[in-house]
Amino acid sequence: MTESPQAASAPDAGGARERLAAVRAEVGKAVVGQDAAVSGLLVALLCGGHVLMEGVPGTAKTLLVRTLAGALSVGTRRVQFTPDLMPGDITGSMVIDSRQGAELTFREGPVFTNLLLADEINRTPPKTQSALLEAMEEGQVSVDGVSHPLPAPFLVAATQNPVEYEGTYPLPEAQLDRFLLKVVLPIPEREQELEILRRHAAGFNPRDVRAAGVTAVAGPADIAAGQAAVGTVSVSPEVVGYIVDIARATRESPSLSLGVSPRGATALLRSARAWAWLTGRDFVTPDDVKALAHATLVHRLGLRPEAELEGVDVAEVLASALNSVPVPR
Repeated sequence: MTESPQAASAPDAGGARERLAAVRAEVGKAVVGQDAAVSGLLVALLCGGHVLMEGVPGTAKTLLVRTLAGALSVGTRRVQFTPDLMPGDITGSMVIDSRQGAELTFREGPVFTNLLLADEINRTPPKTQSALLEAMEEGQVSVDGVSHPLPAPFLVAATQNPVEYEGTYPLPEAQLDRFLLKVVLPIPEREQELEILRRHAAGFNPRDVRAAGVTAVAGPADIAAGQAAVGTVSVSPEVVGYIVDIARATRESPSLSLGVSPRGATALLRSARAWAWLTGRDFVTPDDVKALAHATLVHRLGLRPEAELEGVDVAEVLASALNSVPVPR
């Protein structure tokens, strides 16, 4: 029996993993440091999830997404979220097309891409923020009762500024829960900052990543092969129990009004499987769970008002909950 052309051209899981691993090196040609953010974006792509990126201005959030898109040979669009942004500005809307006899036709919005950079998502009102909910959860946009599927892969990389709170709208819990991961882009270390300045002194242009030598080393087929392979990564009953116990420990914390939901526990399972596959294993270890726990769970927790007044840090509460759960052998 001969293979079909589609089967013959489909990448194998091992080759897809090697090519996706090579994406890190390609991104490094334009972005210095931020390895955790690159890993988080790859994990989210493999899980079909989305990423909330937090960092002060100038930490290469936009450059990171554009460079990742170039290394993966996928489309990318950027939307600057502002107080006057309307839902139709993101999803698209019905317009009169004079070429079609003045009929109403659907004009796609910028959400119809592979990597959508939602810049400063917390600067737009909740009504506009919620326009992304269907797209993030179901991979489609509904307008006038008609569903329009989004291209695959589809990832929302949203950014928010931790410093400038004036003129911002807190993300609702339902919106936060749609993000698989929250990654923080820190200020680079001194040596990394020196390397950034050396590159700029040598003529690096952040608006032209091709000039930095960034080339496509993977593609949508590799992402699809990786997603299929991640689904076969085994998880032992002990590791499943470990994840459940972590989620329950957050719900029992006296400092938290909102613990990890079953959706959050499922998200931790998915991200741990993707990380295990990326690192070359077909099974999940407790270390995989611990490595992804902070990025997967911290934005799903809510502090009690009295804990906020006392200056309690939600990341410290999560770390305490993790330490309270016995690690399975």
